Amino acid sequence: MASPSAELERRITRIKTPQADAASDAATVETTVKQIVADVRAGGDAAVRRYAKAFDNSDLSDFEVGEAERDAAVAALDAQTRRDTEFAIERVRAFAEAQLGTILPLEVEALPGLHLGHRVIPIRTVGAYVPGGRYPILSAPVMTLVPAKVAGCAEVIACLPPNAHPAMIAGCHLSGADRIFRVGGAQAIAAMAYGTETIPAVDKIVGPGNAFVNEAKRQVFGQVGIDQLAGPSEIFVVADETGKASMIATDLLAQAEHDLRTRVGLITTDRALAEATLAEVERQLATLPTANVAGPAWHSNGEIAVCADEAAMIAYSDQIAAEHLQVHTRDPQATAKKLSNYGSLFIGELASVVYSDKCCGTNHTLPTMAAARYTGGLWVGSYVKICTHQWLEPAGVAAVAPPAIRQSATEGMEGHRRAAALRL
Repeated sequence: MASPSAELERRITRIKTPQADAASDAATVETTVKQIVADVRAGGDAAVRRYAKAFDNSDLSDFEVGEAERDAAVAALDAQTRRDTEFAIERVRAFAEAQLGTILPLEVEALPGLHLGHRVIPIRTVGAYVPGGRYPILSAPVMTLVPAKVAGCAEVIACLPPNAHPAMIAGCHLSGADRIFRVGGAQAIAAMAYGTETIPAVDKIVGPGNAFVNEAKRQVFGQVGIDQLAGPSEIFVVADETGKASMIATDLLAQAEHDLRTRVGLITTDRALAEATLAEVERQLATLPTANVAGPAWHSNGEIAVCADEAAMIAYSDQIAAEHLQVHTRDPQATAKKLSNYGSLFIGELASVVYSDKCCGTNHTLPTMAAARYTGGLWVGSYVKICTHQWLEPAGVAAVAPPAIRQSATEGMEGHRRAAALRL
């Protein structure tokens, strides 16, 4: 991520600065993943089994989760967990359906006899990587699988680590996965990209994962489409003097408990709020059961910046381009309109990231590492292609053929010139 300009930096006072990112051995990850991808591509199921044993201590002979096991996983959910999961599914489905309704086919007569248009075509086969991780995040399969079904993808498969919580299998089933495989890590990405005897090759891979999953997605891109390259989770809050330190601290720590590398921060125009939030985070950490994760994340990656004015606050927030961005200001709707770079925006103090993470309907698979400067998050549009078409009547040919003939001649492309002239 680019550093703030010198001019902007002069308008920012750091109350808490994140420690320098620990140097990761990216070269080792890249080399390891390259070998895994090559082995799975060449060896298929046998290679997947070797890596499942090596990385997950799994001796599974059959990767696919059968109907009986799927049904058993759903039956094992307690009644309230199932109702909550189905609530999340319905909210995500309803919002995805509303989004899909905005992606319209097009047919126009651009000139007399010249007809142009596009169709909205679902991607045929999609693979969703469902991470295991520190917690059984029951909303993870909902976010990647439900929009694919809404989009109309013909086949939607899910891969999750062999040691994933059984409730995650239930989540995949309830979210509409056509097939579920107990395969994790880079080997799952390679299997979905190239196909094995058991796991079908897909057209696009979506879903977050660890550094090895992320690197595998990068390496197979081109063979298949991917949604994005996702890093550790992020939350920032922009706030003026009306912000509440206790609420901001609670929200920062809620996200910090995801992972030791989670990045959290406050960008404010009010120094008193900044200092109060700093103290409040430490106070809340003393009683937070997940402080063993949230504490190191905060101490290593937490940031509090005081900006000279609202313009500097907006500029610095857009520079950060946070995955999740909360707005706690006197007029949050007005502030929101001034912000441009974020994965998802949470307008007003009642809009917590947690609601989107779990069940309110917007997708929680979002750009990190400042990628929000150029892309949004996963949505139903990620599962369709917008493909153009054209058809011409004689009047249309009469309009476009002469300039096409002249341009082809100018370029020295005689074959093009002949093809254009043939239809006159």
